Amino acid sequence: MMQSSVRILIVDDEPPIRKLLRVGLSTQDYAISEAMNAKVAIELAKTDKPDLILLDLGLPDMSGHDLLAKWRAEGLDLPIVILSSRTDEAGIVKALELGADDYITKPFGMNELVARIRVALRHRLQTQGEKPVFQTGDLMVDLVKRIVRVAGNEVKLSPKEYDILRVLVQHAGKVLTHRFLLEHVWGEPTDVQYLRVYVRQLRQKIEEMPDQPKYILTETGVGYRLKEGL
Repeated sequence: MMQSSVRILIVDDEPPIRKLLRVGLSTQDYAISEAMNAKVAIELAKTDKPDLILLDLGLPDMSGHDLLAKWRAEGLDLPIVILSSRTDEAGIVKALELGADDYITKPFGMNELVARIRVALRHRLQTQGEKPVFQTGDLMVDLVKRIVRVAGNEVKLSPKEYDILRVLVQHAGKVLTHRFLLEHVWGEPTDVQYLRVYVRQLRQKIEEMPDQPKYILTETGVGYRLKEGL
């Protein structure tokens, strides 16, 4: 997909924010459409067929959470990145669990936003044709052979450590909530402390500096993200 063909729908009720996004993203050769409320957004999502949606949670006619849930229930399968002035962890977690691909809080830097957009688009393409071998920096994970290497050296992981890494790899670049990881690794509600213990052990094995990780990043109060493209 050429970047010039990527269409982005901006859903935000604040004109200055829409203008900032339109100007900043247009310089990156993205095609932009705008909606100031949920009603217009629903129509544009059908007619403009965007490749990605930037969605503000505070809309005048419907909450961003409800609009997100509606789109996912209807099978809208494209990246949705949340834009929010809210910093409450519960609202962010709820959006991610409803199907958002990522979030960024206002105010934000345009370079960071563009980077998040690229990751979200790349991740969606990867899920359509998952690669058996994942590489980022010195970390290599072979999902077929279940082999993990760091700087060429094989690393032995426990079954739970590997399962956590596998799920992170399958969703590389995307924020995964504690609940999502617990459900996909343990298969049932489990104390989040177990997850933290295993992530700490995993970092000890794959990170050069476990206290300053470069691969498995913590999204405070939300979950974890596996950084890609190192």
